[in-house]
Amino acid sequence: MRDFTLRSGRVPVALLLTTMLVGCAAGPRFTPPAAPAGTAYTATPLPARTDSASGALGGSQRLVEGAAVGVAWWRALRSARLDTLIAQAFEASPSLDAAEATLRQAQERFSAQAGSTRYPQVDAGLDAQRQRFNPSALGQDAGPREFSLFSATVGVRYRLDLAGGNRRALEALSARADHQRFQLEGARLTLAASIAGTAVRQAQLAAQLEAMEAMLRIEDEQEMIGRERLRLGAASEDDVLALQMVRDQTRAGIPLQRTLLQQSGHLLATLAGRAPSDAGMPSFTMSEFSLPTDLPLIVPSELVRRRPDIRAAEALMQASHAEYGMAVAKLYPQINLSGNLGSQALSAGALFGSGSAVWSLIAQLTQPLFSPGLSAERRGALAAFEASAANYQGVVLESLRNMADVLRALENDAQSLAALTRADVAVQSTLASVQRQYALGAASYLQVLALQHQSQLMRGNLIAARAQRLVDNVALYQALGGGGDSLTIGRESRSTP
Repeated sequence: MRDFTLRSGRVPVALLLTTMLVGCAAGPRFTPPAAPAGTAYTATPLPARTDSASGALGGSQRLVEGAAVGVAWWRALRSARLDTLIAQAFEASPSLDAAEATLRQAQERFSAQAGSTRYPQVDAGLDAQRQRFNPSALGQDAGPREFSLFSATVGVRYRLDLAGGNRRALEALSARADHQRFQLEGARLTLAASIAGTAVRQAQLAAQLEAMEAMLRIEDEQEMIGRERLRLGAASEDDVLALQMVRDQTRAGIPLQRTLLQQSGHLLATLAGRAPSDAGMPSFTMSEFSLPTDLPLIVPSELVRRRPDIRAAEALMQASHAEYGMAVAKLYPQINLSGNLGSQALSAGALFGSGSAVWSLIAQLTQPLFSPGLSAERRGALAAFEASAANYQGVVLESLRNMADVLRALENDAQSLAALTRADVAVQSTLASVQRQYALGAASYLQVLALQHQSQLMRGNLIAARAQRLVDNVALYQALGGGGDSLTIGRESRSTP
């Protein structure tokens, strides 16, 4: 009785020590990297408003700090057909299907590891043996005997997580699942931006193809007049050859332009998860897009909380940190507990009736004493963490550069379009003047054709400038990380004390 009292008095102390050990995890707790301290993306301030220009897509834009970015940010372009195509792509894209399956795989890996480490493992077993026993081996006078032995057992196994290695393993798997989640969000963002950008490029190529065909018609007419003038002796052969060269260059460029237009349609179909032969794909035009007046802008400290590529890099950083903790935990003692309870009998029928009860309890403590490989594993895990931290910093810097590029592009796009618009106004005014002179007989028809040709060239340049504004607006939303509401996953959910 005295021994039992003494042992029972030590039980609370042992439980307290075990609880203290289990409450600690090897290695320091993961701390998210500090956000960038600056509030600007460019060395010089951005203008309050961009330049404006008359005509389509020439409106002035302003950046609104702290403005919310909707999850369906592409609706800012106000193209109903684009909205429909992106929604269909989210349902049919093989790349998104692959990313979603990879995310489920990572989540199931976490669930499998959690099930095998957080809870005891319970197994049931049935065993049947045929044995031959010779009593003379024990000094008894009896002949050999043969018999059957049946047993049924239930076994329980559990590893005490003294150093927190199991919790670090779960933290690593949880962080890698979060990485795949952000990879999926990044794939959605990239897909939407690719479709929007390709749709704008398709509209640009189609409009420019029309301008080139109009130029070719003018050049055909110029060459016809040139040949007539050559016949009348008012022009030289060299003049006609020069006109023919310009016409043939334009004619050669039209198939190339048509190829680019067709390829943009094929790309749109592929991005939407359809075959290029699908006849139901829309053909976009420049007139169906609008330019947002207000554009959202967030500070760099908020950017790192929104962009999926930055969040994915942070998740990998935490996974490497947790894996370093796993390597450290292997240097500490490991305690395995197991127990078995069952029945043994000489016949299967007696196994659950008159069989003999058997049981066992085993506690095993192991402590590495000399294992150079564990130290090398710890140093390797630390190096992997340092590499992931450096990679995170690189992703952040690249994101800041991306934002700076896009913001400057928006500013310069507006200036370029404004200048081209002014040049187009001058060309159109000159053309109108020459047409009036031609009607009065003070100008030749060739002068009119030359200015019409110049007008079509200017039209192509204006189309490119307007399309570039749209494409860079799409690039801004992509650089911001798209709709941040769908990306919110708290860091606390990945942290394990």
